[in-house]
This record gives sequence, structure tokens and C-alpha cells, in this order.
Amino acid sequence: MAVRSKMSDDAGQMLLIYDDPSDHRSLSLDDASSTEESPDGTGLSLEAVNDVIPYIGQRFLTHDAAYDFYSTFAKRCGFSIRRHRTEGKDGVGKGLTRRYFVCHRAGNTPVKTLSEGKPQRNRRSSRCGCQAYLRISKITELGSVEWRVTGFANHHNHDLLEPSQVRFLPAYRSISDADKSRILMFSKTGITVQQMMRLMELEKCVEPGFLPFTEKDVRNLLQSFKKLDPEDENIDFLRMCQSIKEQDPNFKFEFTLDANDKLENIAWSYASSIQAYEIFGDAVVFDTTHRLSAVEMPLGIWVGVNNYGVPCFFGCVLLRDENVRSWSWALQAFTGFMSGKAPQTILTDHNMCLKEAIDGEMPATKHALCIWMVVGKFPSWFNAALGERYNDWKAEFYRLYHLESIEEFELGWRDMVNSFGLHTNRHINNLYASRSLWSLPYLRSHFLAGMTLSGRSKAINAFIQRFLSAQTRLAHFVEQVAVAVDFKDQATEQQTMQQNLQNISLKTGAPMESHAASVLTPFAFSKLQEQLVLAAHYASFQMDDGYLVRHHTKLDGGRKVYWVPQEGIISCSCQLFEFSGFLCRHALRVLSTGNCFQLPDRYLPLRWRRISTSFSKTFRSNADDHGERVQFLQNLVSTLVSESSKSKERLEIATEQTSILLSRIREQPISSLSLRDITSVQRNF
Repeated sequence: MAVRSKMSDDAGQMLLIYDDPSDHRSLSLDDASSTEESPDGTGLSLEAVNDVIPYIGQRFLTHDAAYDFYSTFAKRCGFSIRRHRTEGKDGVGKGLTRRYFVCHRAGNTPVKTLSEGKPQRNRRSSRCGCQAYLRISKITELGSVEWRVTGFANHHNHDLLEPSQVRFLPAYRSISDADKSRILMFSKTGITVQQMMRLMELEKCVEPGFLPFTEKDVRNLLQSFKKLDPEDENIDFLRMCQSIKEQDPNFKFEFTLDANDKLENIAWSYASSIQAYEIFGDAVVFDTTHRLSAVEMPLGIWVGVNNYGVPCFFGCVLLRDENVRSWSWALQAFTGFMSGKAPQTILTDHNMCLKEAIDGEMPATKHALCIWMVVGKFPSWFNAALGERYNDWKAEFYRLYHLESIEEFELGWRDMVNSFGLHTNRHINNLYASRSLWSLPYLRSHFLAGMTLSGRSKAINAFIQRFLSAQTRLAHFVEQVAVAVDFKDQATEQQTMQQNLQNISLKTGAPMESHAASVLTPFAFSKLQEQLVLAAHYASFQMDDGYLVRHHTKLDGGRKVYWVPQEGIISCSCQLFEFSGFLCRHALRVLSTGNCFQLPDRYLPLRWRRISTSFSKTFRSNADDHGERVQFLQNLVSTLVSESSKSKERLEIATEQTSILLSRIREQPISSLSLRDITSVQRNF
């Protein structure tokens, strides 16, 4: 083996050339053939960790491993590499026998023939005939195949790059999937590529210019998403929906075509989503603030919250236009998926076309605005107008928002406008005009499942972001949403089990508390328990038309409670039960005073009870006797779990006996249940 070294006149670095002595011809990178060398037969170990410079006889298990090693070496030296030519072909004769890896500046750019009438790109090539290379050959010994270095030259006829520069070579630049999703999200906001780069540098805490990609890479990425043929995308999307339908008959989708037979609107929902809606579809958020950037279509997502306080997905819709006609179609499709059942309450962004569509398609549904969507616009609306007083104003807004009395809200709003000088502010005037859609004093008589709470809004937003982060091609989106929903369903199951195994701590010792703990989920019970604890601090006074309940430290005011013991009906002027599904401290105080030891069933709503996923899949609103018995069994199981989890001994007994019982049950024959069939998709293509 010959080893030669010399100093480069150009770059001033030590240049190394290794070659097999049997190969005496000069290397021509443009040559199409090469003679076979006899590899060095000396015993050399496979690639070691401390090998930093390639050498003749160096061994690799695969040619890809050799490429990775040479690429790492090249980056350290200040250049990048590319795959050049090969000898042999996989599946033919001896197969692939030799590979060449060369410097990225190897070879020369062929002269292009100019075409008349076609503009030519005057782009300078980086190739300059560099002769640096690494040659590997496949060796088979005793039935074992490996690749050995049989030629290596590190002589460059160009300057090598500094470490701060080499990372900008295309071979070392890449955009991760997470960064691609972030870039796509930024692109929907209309900000420039430079602004995107700066934001990501701040997020990753890196110096300007040190991201693993350049502005050009970002521009190319954004351009690549615009090259897809929208018509082909639409066809693939419909085919994907049909494919999912064939695999799961309970998957539902609807679509419309325009006059040119092009996709106009499409909505879909999954079997698990339809099942969840049957119990938890009383309050729904319809988030329409996002766009699917792959096709620049408005995206609507229906979500709710289950009995464990976890967001659940109900459906998706993509629309070409955001007008009353499109929104009406979306609402019709959604209620069609849910067998005509509209939610009690639907929360949306402030959109006049959507509001008109809801009034027309869901006349019995209360329409409200998502407060977090409204508040999210405050900085752009009021920061400039209020300046340093913005935070003070926002605190006053929240105080008014949480008031119970409409009269107090109206007086407080007037004082707030006067105090901050907002009489002519159009955003303040618009907020006041729509106050019945977002202000709690106007909404307390409607069930919202606690979705106005800040913590719940963050959970729902995080849930929706999971779908948005899955954006790639339109054809894959429906499948990726399904994966995200399945992942969420599995996480919910795990969270449900963890909650059920928690040792619930009773704080009041009241029979009502232990009864509620055996029926409600841990999440729901914790909400009711807060009211039970507070009820002990209130006094009740019987009046001619009901009860007056107020805090024991107060001498006036209070809440009016109406109770009809014979019918098991109780109501309070604070309307907490109507708003959240949990009895308030005032009503609980009256029940306790009246020697009530169990909460009436109607005040333990099914949507907050311990209902397993398997039960929710078979429950129907018109439940027959079988369904009622299943519900009774579910309550028994909930009590069993609650009592068994209080000690190790109890848990062991319950596990042993339940296993025996389950074995006996499985020995019994299975009879079909008379459950109503799920309607099939009305439109096929």
C-alpha cells in the first residue's frame, strides 16, 4: 500500500492519498469502469470508534455504513460528499461489487444546449473537478459479506470550509417533521420567511443563523406544498375516505361537488366519535379558526368533553367558502352523522355567517361564543388603545365576565367604559352588542360542561393542535386525524383507569358525599365535593315560597332555593346545576337540612357518571330494560372499584373474586342485543 502526503498550495492543509498498489492508473471520475483491485489481506478490525480517517482495508458491514462514516469525516474536514458511480447491479451476476463516494465538488457540469424561446437559468455550478474520493469493494469470505476501503484520496483543488460554514452545505441541512409543521402553521398567519426563521431561533434558543436549515430551504418547502394538483388531491382524499369506510362501516362522511365536479365541501366522523357524542354531545365546541394549509381550505373541528373532563373528538369539516350556505351544509352533515341529534349548546368563534347558519339549522340549540377565542383577540384590539392601562382593563373585564347578576353586569360595564374612555371603541361596542353570547350572567341557565374554564380551554386547544400538527397531504389528513383520535382514545382509557384506582378522600362524612363518590367519576365527584364542603358554611332559612341560603357571616342577600321533596325537585337561583351539571352549595345545604341522605338521581347526570367505554358504545338515548340493567351493573362495578382501592387486602379479594366471576360469565351463551343500527353513508362514489 502506498501512502503519500503533501501540502496543498490552495488550502494549506495536509493532503492524504491512499491507494491499493495493484491499481496504478489515475482516477478519472468520469470514467465508467475500473479494474479490480486485490484488497489488503492483512487482518484489520471492523470500524472502531476511534477511527477518524479512512484507510485502506477499513471494513464496514454495509456500503451505507461506509457512506455515513465518510460523510462524518467530510463534515469534520470542511466538505460534503455524494454517491458517484457503482460497479455491478443488485440481482445481476455478482451483484453490486464496488462503490465510489466523491467530494460534492467532483466532476464538471456538462454544457447545456440552449433552446430557442426558452429562458435559461444562469446558475453557477459548484463542481470544479475535485479528485477527492473514497472507493469501497464488496468482499465475500467464508460466506460472510463485508465492504472494505480499497481507495482513498483527500486531495482537494478548492478551499475547505470552516465548521461555521460547512453546516450550510445542502447535505447537512434538514428540516425535521416538527419544524415543517411549525413552518406550515406560521405560513397560515401570513408572516414572512425571515420572521419565521427569527421566531424559530427564539423558540430553540439558538443564535441567528444557527438553525439546521436556511431561508432558501423554507421557501422550497412552502413551494413544494403548492405544486400538488388540487384536483388529484381531492380525488385521492375521497378515495381515502371510501377506503376507511370499507374497513369500518361505521365511519361516516358526506361531500358536495361543484358544477365542474370538483370537491366543494367534505365532512366526516369516526365510529368512536359518534358513540361518544350520544352521551357527551350536550355541549359542543365548533372551532373554525384554523385552515388546512395543504389546500388552503377552512377547517372546522367539533369537540366536547367527556365524564372524566377529557376532550373528545366528534367530527371534522373542510369547506371551500365561509358563507351561510357552506356553514349550513356543515351543520346538516354533522347532525346527520349524529342521527339528527343537535347539541344543547354550541360554542364557536364570532362569525356572523356561522351564527346565521346555526339559527337556521339548530333553532333549539343555544349558541354561545368561546370566551378564549374572544379574549385571544384582545391584544390586537386594545393594546394600542389602552397602553399601560391594558392589564387593568383586562382584570376588570374578567370581573364583569364572572358576575352572576345581569343587572350587576350592565352597571359594571357602563362604569368600565366610562373609566377607561372606551365610548367610541368599535371593539367594545361589538362586544357589548353580543354580550348575550359570551357573558356568563347571560349564559348561566344553559349547560356548557365547564368549557368556559381556562384550564378546559387549554386542554381543548392542545387537543385540536394534535390534528393540525398532522397536516401533510389532503389525502392523508383524514387518516392522520383518525390516528390522533385513536391515540387520544387510548390515552383517555389509561387516564380513566388511573382516576378510578385513586383512593377518593371523603371530607364531610355526609351520606350524600359517599353516595355521590360511588356514582360519579373522580373528576365529577371532585367538582361536587367542592360544593359539599362549602355548603357547611351556609345557613338556610325557610320562607313562604322556598328557602333563602346565604353565608353564615352575611346578614343580607343570599340565593333562593326551591325544593319539592315529594317529586325530588330542587333548584337554585345561582343556576350552577343548569350551567355545569353539579348541584350548588345552596341546594346541597337545603337537602342536608331536610334530612336528605342521597342525591336524587336526576341530579347525578349520566354524562358525569362512571360509564366505561364498552358501555358507552352500546348506550342509546332510548335505552330498554337491558340498558337499564347494564347501567345498574355499571354502578355496582363503580362502587366495587371505589371500595376495593381503599386497601391492599380489599384489592386482592376483589381481584380474586372478580376473576372467578368473570370466568363463570364467559361460560354463558351470548345473545344479540336489540340496538338500533347505525345508518350507513348516504353518498358513495
